Amino acid sequence: MLKKAFFAILLLSLAGTAGSQHRPAYMLYNSEGKKVDYSFMTGMMNEADIVLFGEEHNNPISHWLQLELTRDLHRLKEGRIILAAEMFEADNQVILDEYLGGMITESYFESEMRLWNNYKTDQKPLVLFAKENGLPFVASNIPRRYANMVFHGGFEALEKLSSKAKEYIAPLPVEYCPDLSQYKKMVQIEGAPMDHGPGLNLPKAQAVKDATMAHFIMENFVPGKTVVHFHGTYHSDFYQGIMWYLQQGMPELRIRTIATVTGDMPGKLGDEHHGRADVIIKVPETMTRTY
Repeated sequence: MLKKAFFAILLLSLAGTAGSQHRPAYMLYNSEGKKVDYSFMTGMMNEADIVLFGEEHNNPISHWLQLELTRDLHRLKEGRIILAAEMFEADNQVILDEYLGGMITESYFESEMRLWNNYKTDQKPLVLFAKENGLPFVASNIPRRYANMVFHGGFEALEKLSSKAKEYIAPLPVEYCPDLSQYKKMVQIEGAPMDHGPGLNLPKAQAVKDATMAHFIMENFVPGKTVVHFHGTYHSDFYQGIMWYLQQGMPELRIRTIATVTGDMPGKLGDEHHGRADVIIKVPETMTRTY
């Protein structure tokens, strides 16, 4: 009898300990910093024309939730979704289309696409989902060599490109608002002042990426469908970046944003993150990384 009582107490003790050590992998908040649940996020994104999903590139929770949200929106919208991503450059669209259409093998696709180093763990599940379900996938980003031209020579450098090359970037001249807070906060190269040389061109290089991604989102948007775009969270934080360019071109679109941040868990969302996005994913600082 005493032995049974001892084991009962031990089990209760272990249960209490396990409960106190529970560690959530993520928490969701609305733009005002109030906790919300996953159904809130799916419901809001289901009503959108454009979903801008901001990730931390090496954060496994970002990529897992991208896949889960894509699956759920595909179900809720009965397949009426279009995927798009910063990780694929516009001049590789034909290769991506050939792979999704079954015309080339996976090995050729992966060898020719200039894929990111974390493709197999982080973007490949989305590409495979698109392939299995016959979904369009837009390679929305500017070829990195052209963004590098802007970094070194400003927007004017793009005028030297051929008409064919210009098909892979936003129409010129690129509209630019240097007063947007996210551009003002861009890290300065080697301490260069923001009004001179590389320091001035760094946010322009960011802007030409934002403008190009917005351009290809708008070019591929189909009324009645939702475009789900994946990118680094800075590209849409505080409703700027890609969203700013979308609003200039198609202000009637219903755009919803998701941002990813890290912090102490559990706990409140820091004030600095309020207003960052419609839904903010908070992940523990200690979360493992994909690279």
